[in-house]
Order: sequence, then structure tokens, then C-alpha cells
Amino acid sequence: MPELPDVEGFRKVLDSCAKGKVIQRVDVRDPGVLHGVSARRLRDALQGRRLTEPERHGKWLLAHTGGPTLMLHFGMTGRLLCAHPDDEVEAHDRVLFTVARDRQLRYHDQRKLQGLWLADDESQVARLLAGQGPDALAVDREEFTAVLSARRSSVKRALTDQSVLAGLGNLLADEILWRARLRPTSRASDLTEDDCRRLYTHMRRTLRSAVTAGRVPPRASWLTGHRDDPTPTCPRCGNSLHRSRTAGRTTVWCPRCQRNGR
Repeated sequence: MPELPDVEGFRKVLDSCAKGKVIQRVDVRDPGVLHGVSARRLRDALQGRRLTEPERHGKWLLAHTGGPTLMLHFGMTGRLLCAHPDDEVEAHDRVLFTVARDRQLRYHDQRKLQGLWLADDESQVARLLAGQGPDALAVDREEFTAVLSARRSSVKRALTDQSVLAGLGNLLADEILWRARLRPTSRASDLTEDDCRRLYTHMRRTLRSAVTAGRVPPRASWLTGHRDDPTPTCPRCGNSLHRSRTAGRTTVWCPRCQRNGR
């Protein structure tokens, strides 16, 4: 599932492929990925518009034009690709944006769980993002501590709740909690100031590494690199990893390293 590092990678794709270029053609191959806008209105609003600096908030990507803003969310299987207009169109290429004779942005999504929105102005952008918490890569430690301290749910649920903190998904949350040595089921509001400081530090470090890699990398030194092993063991202590359900998601953690909480 695309998480913050993946979407930051898509922002870079948009920036390098299309920033400063005029959208010459919009080809909606599957209107099922459009939300609150028809294919015709999307074409009329965007064709002839010049793409400006793209922006990311959490898992949302914002393609600004100086007028309407195209807002993209990638759900579980979405991607943004830069292709040549003559390249073969794949089955899951849902919307194509031709921006030059040799460049075309493609919104590719197999399961179509999210999709594309069109905001006419900044107030509509704000309304669409109103339910989002602060961006996990931009939030400062004081705000991070404040939003977690206000939650009585498990820390795993709080980290993956986009209304609390925008951008973290299942893999990142497990990785960050493992690095911070915090049990996923710990109540967020019970975390000490030291717990929150440690969690924030490891969130920042993990995100920086993952953004550089363009995804949550399955490195041997990371929990992520072992969660799908037949008999997964902790890369830090060698203990068997546990697999459970937390916040409705498969959660992998080390009962030796992550002992705090109930």
C-alpha cells in the first residue's frame, strides 16, 4: 500500500515529468476513479492549464495549476507514472495526462479504492483535506506529542489514523514502533514524555530513510525486511516476532524488544 514515502516519490515524478508544462490532453479511460467530477468536466478544467509546484500532504498528492487543483489518492494499489504517449497503455492505466510530445503522466490503479478529485480553488482543497491530521514528515515534536496525548486508543491505531497524523500506514507504524521499542497495543495517552520523544525521533529517521528509498525498504536490518519470512525473527535481538491484529491490521512486533504497555 502506498504510504508517505511512496507518495513523496510520486510527487517527484510529477515534478520531474510535468512541472511547468501545459496539460495538452486528458484521457479518462475509466471514470470509476473520478470522485465528484465527470470526465468531461475534468478535461475542460485541466486541458490548457500549466502545472505548477506539486505538493504532498500525508498520502494525498496535489497537482496545482494556478487555478483548479487535481488531488490524487493512491489507495492500496495506485501509482503515478511518467511515460511516453506512444507507450502501450496498460489495463490499469485509468487516466492519462499528456503534457508534451514525449511525456505523459499516467494514474495507474488496479483496485480503484481511491482515485482523483478536482478542487476549483484553495477553499475546496482545504475542505477535502479537513479530516487530515498534520503531515508526519512536517509535524514538529510538540504537536506530535499533543495529538498522541489526546488519544485513548492504542498507539498503533493513533499512528495509522489519518485524522491524527497523515501519511503513516501499516508497515511504517510497525517499523517505527519497533525502533522506538514500544508495544503497538500501548495506549497513546499513557506514553511518557520520553516515550513520545523517542517515538518522534525514530519516526523522523525512518521516514527520511524511506523517502530516500522511495518506499518502506525491506532491509535486513529493518523489521520490514523480516515480517514476511516463514519464521520471522527480530533483526535486533533474534527473538521470534509475533503477529497479531491491532487496529484491524496485521501487526508484527517483538515481545522482547517491545515490552512496555498492556
